[in-house]
Amino acid sequence: MKNQFFFKQLIAIAALMMLTFSCNNDDDFTEPPVIKGAQQLKDTLTIGKTLQLSSKLADRKNVSFEWAVDGKVVGSDSTYIFKPETRGDFKITMTAKNDGGKVSLTYDIHAWGAYENGFFMINEGWFGHGTGTVGFYRYDTRAIEDSVFVKVNPDKDLKPASSTLEFGTIINKKLFLVSKVGGPVVVADAYTLKEEKRIAAKGGNDWRAVVGIDENQALLTSGKGIFKLNLNTMEVNGQIEGVTGQVGDIVKANGYIFALSASKGIIVINASTLAVEKTIPGMVLGFAVTDDKKVWAAGGKNLISIDSNTLEVKEIALGFQAYGSWGAWHPGSITAAKNDVFIAKNGSFSGGKEIYKYTGTPESLATPFITLTNSNILYGAGIGYDRKKNALVVNTLNSGFGVNFSINNLYLFNADSGEKTASVNFSGYYFPAVSVFHQ
Repeated sequence: MKNQFFFKQLIAIAALMMLTFSCNNDDDFTEPPVIKGAQQLKDTLTIGKTLQLSSKLADRKNVSFEWAVDGKVVGSDSTYIFKPETRGDFKITMTAKNDGGKVSLTYDIHAWGAYENGFFMINEGWFGHGTGTVGFYRYDTRAIEDSVFVKVNPDKDLKPASSTLEFGTIINKKLFLVSKVGGPVVVADAYTLKEEKRIAAKGGNDWRAVVGIDENQALLTSGKGIFKLNLNTMEVNGQIEGVTGQVGDIVKANGYIFALSASKGIIVINASTLAVEKTIPGMVLGFAVTDDKKVWAAGGKNLISIDSNTLEVKEIALGFQAYGSWGAWHPGSITAAKNDVFIAKNGSFSGGKEIYKYTGTPESLATPFITLTNSNILYGAGIGYDRKKNALVVNTLNSGFGVNFSINNLYLFNADSGEKTASVNFSGYYFPAVSVFHQ
């Protein structure tokens, strides 16, 4: 009986000890780290800038951290400062651990090239006083950065001062800058703006515009016809047979190249054989290419569409006289957004104040889509379409003479509604020629 009583006491003591041990274990239990908010995040930045990334933890006490960029461990602090050296997409993961477990957070980061998050503004320059310049409108700051080409390439220039920088485009991720009146043709990386090659400035050169045929070839228009350009060597290798005199705007759609000639109107060239297949006389203004691969131009009081497969031409009554710019050539004041066409109503020797939008019906040309206010008039091409922002980009000067030409405005309008979404006023004798967009 005594032993039985003693045995019961031992069981009670053991149970009490187990209960105490269990309670102590409960007291020592550690919760795993907890992230505040979403665990899959996105952000962007431009090369040369930094981005501080947070672990987003509610409590960082007794937590260890590991940061990895595309699988490579790069840090162990609670925050990480990311500074990309190349453009592209990066996956940055943060793993936080403590005695209770671990949790992860992912940042998907896109690093823009130095001159990618915005568009280029190609400026003629003040003839005889200095060369043309390249500006850059940056989306995030909504500001224009001036003379960016010479800032990136301090040992290069766009001389002579007597030349006019009149055209720009992006071919195979390269920015082409084309000058008239003895100036150069310059090729720069479209993201860094570092010059890679050029056709040197030379008296007698009088370039207009350029279009890529493939990765190795392009066509270069001039005051003396169309030249074949080797993109690898930047050597000019002959001309398109039968095309003489001043040729300006040029585009490629499907298997054809469309060039605007001062004497012949539109010249249609087979992109494979480089033989002229058709001419469309009377056209003075071009070109826009819509998403359905129709090519648009204007002449007289008509807007025309060209089917780039069949070369069938259709005329649409424009309602006003279309003017070219052969006396002092600049790119045409026409552009496309999706399957809509924007065309400016310019004067014979000056820019206008009205921009029309053709949406497929005659009624759409009855009234202007945008009418400029105050003393603003279009200059150069004057209009361009920024596909990334669905924006109609408009460049103006003030009408008149002298100092009026130093009063500049850059406007961005929603291409669907016509609502003005941004504007920048700036001064200087830039004389804007054309805007160039990353597509």
